[in-house]
Amino acid sequence: MFSWKNIIRLLEDFLSLLFPRLCQACGEHLVRNEDVVCTACLVEIPRTGYHKIPDNDLEKNFWGRCIIERAAAYSYYRQGSKIQKLIHRLKYKGIKPVGIFLGKLYGTSLNESGFFDGIDLICPVPLHRSKLRRRGFNQSAVICDGLAMVSGLPHYPDGLRRKVRTATQTRRSRIGRWQNVEGSVEVADPQIFTGKHILLVDDVITTGSTIEACVNALKEIEGVRVSVVAMATVIVQSV
Repeated sequence: MFSWKNIIRLLEDFLSLLFPRLCQACGEHLVRNEDVVCTACLVEIPRTGYHKIPDNDLEKNFWGRCIIERAAAYSYYRQGSKIQKLIHRLKYKGIKPVGIFLGKLYGTSLNESGFFDGIDLICPVPLHRSKLRRRGFNQSAVICDGLAMVSGLPHYPDGLRRKVRTATQTRRSRIGRWQNVEGSVEVADPQIFTGKHILLVDDVITTGSTIEACVNALKEIEGVRVSVVAMATVIVQSV
């Protein structure tokens, strides 16, 4: 005798034959209870553990540059890595479920560690409106959606904006990256952020110049504190 649960499982198996669900990191078929990324690929992604380490290497990267409360990244960013492939699928292929999945994945770890404690709202690093029109979405805002689902914190996708269209940061030096984004970010509505502890979210942190520009814009607002998270960061040497 079939139960409704068994019938639903049979339907799911039949639909998976017609419309196979594939891992966005490796392209292999997902099995039941897997979503977006297969278990094997998740295991392969190297975690930084920064959300549990005070004065970690990512935080040290901002010492003497801007004041942040804490900083963390889910994984190390390396060419050809699983996290690089996932971010590429989100950013350039427009597969938004990848960003939501990653946000929820890291959000669970952040929630369990108490990283969200004291945070009032979540805000993504902004894209210039021309790039936003061309891409159709802000990948960091999509990651914020996943973080907000887990944390229950309010998400302000348009809290910051790029007032200057900057050239690509690819292949620029650290100084070049900073010069490229210096003064390029402004706050859309300062009243939203007054007296708040803001979680600033990016997809990948390299030199941190874009984060620095965002923090400097937010620091103009009374009582603002800023913490930072990203899905990935390049390996930063200890200071």
